Amino acid sequence: MNKHSYFYGTGRRKEAVARVRLMAGNGAIIVNGTPYEERFPSLEHQRVITQPFLTTESTGKYNVVVKVEGGGVSGQSGAIAHGISRALVRADERFKPVLRQNGLLTRDARTKERKKPGLRRARKAPQYTKR
Repeated sequence: MNKHSYFYGTGRRKEAVARVRLMAGNGAIIVNGTPYEERFPSLEHQRVITQPFLTTESTGKYNVVVKVEGGGVSGQSGAIAHGISRALVRADERFKPVLRQNGLLTRDARTKERKKPGLRRARKAPQYTKR
């Protein structure tokens, strides 16, 4: 792998889309120009983002540059993890079974349900009055 090459992966979760570049390095993760610890101060979101590296035992071997847009912090962190997993598979095909087994390559298809007519939200109905 030469100095300028990288592996690409697109991750999606809810309304968030993450475009991930994975290159050889020391383990830095940059999200929209800032370190991921600043952008995602919650330890749970940080754990979700680093999960693909922990699963494949490749922590500290790759630098990650991410552009993420749409959704909220939870969706964005999930999208980043999905994108990192896809990029890791492109970097090394041997990672695929272990990432698949841990559910990191599967796109989480759960999205917000649409509002229905006659209801206040997707399922919330107006209060029933007998008289």
